Amino acid sequence: MSSLNQALRAALDQRQDLLGQLHQQGTDCYRLFHGSQEGAPGLTVDRYGPQLLVQSFHQSLERDALLQLHGIVNECLGLDTLLVYNDRARGNSRVDRQDTVYQADEAALQDLVGREWGLNYRVRGRHAGQDPLLFLDLRNARGWVKEHSRHKSVLNLFAYTCGVGLSAAAGGAREVCNLDFAEGNLAVGRENGLLNPDLPPMDFVQSDYFPAIRQLAGLPISQRRGQKLPGYVRLEQRQYDLVLLDPPAWAKSAFGTVDLLRDYQSLLKPALLTTAENGVLICCNNLAKVSMDDWREQVLRCAEKAGRPVREWKILTPGSDFPSLDQQPPLKTLILQL
Repeated sequence: MSSLNQALRAALDQRQDLLGQLHQQGTDCYRLFHGSQEGAPGLTVDRYGPQLLVQSFHQSLERDALLQLHGIVNECLGLDTLLVYNDRARGNSRVDRQDTVYQADEAALQDLVGREWGLNYRVRGRHAGQDPLLFLDLRNARGWVKEHSRHKSVLNLFAYTCGVGLSAAAGGAREVCNLDFAEGNLAVGRENGLLNPDLPPMDFVQSDYFPAIRQLAGLPISQRRGQKLPGYVRLEQRQYDLVLLDPPAWAKSAFGTVDLLRDYQSLLKPALLTTAENGVLICCNNLAKVSMDDWREQVLRCAEKAGRPVREWKILTPGSDFPSLDQQPPLKTLILQL
């Protein structure tokens, strides 16, 4: 047996109890193999409902190895999953290549549905973007929001495909606003809403983060020297009971730069001001090179300086399908009681 197959079987065996719990919770989207921590750096294997999504980031997977991997997963799960392989080691994983190893059957590439915490989510293994439509390491945060959003107003920043907003709606939030720059992301968020017709409708705002959050926080919108600002959505100043801030590692626009390593504060301060008194701000940082201790101290200092000191804080870790040998997972999540 190859070392990869051995590592995969060990990882699946390790997850047996967790998978039983997840299935009971109404979840069939989870990580089955986290290669960086389980013996094959740069390889991930995720289940998204009926689909098995295999992705390689450093080195391409040969056809025989891929088919063996698929067979082992199906055997261990007792399922006949639909295979999609995205080789992100070779540039553009968005296109189907000529080699049949990349050519998933038509059923695997159709619009499918996965479930998490009893909610339905759109699943597309290969689409116009690079990343899956649901980031699985944020599952525990979405579960926390679902448990703690009853009767609250919720603001989901950098909403992506609006999983946090959907969780808040399912948890009985009185109002949910999803804000994201990309209309394509929000379109999937709307699909997710339609896949859960019993939930109340959510609001969607397509906007660059900086003008939107600064208006909500009552701060002026600054512009780069010598540059004219493009148009932006007008919003009234207001606060929300529960705010989630989960920015990408880096992004740049005419209004500002998202940089989790050098300037988390410029993202955090207006989000703090947009969180109501006695409200909750959940903030995330997905940079592996940033330690939780250093980042937490930075967050607490920023809150103090902004006049919104944190009364209590809690660390929320990803599920055990995202093991971390040094107990420092790349995704760091803090729940701040203001």
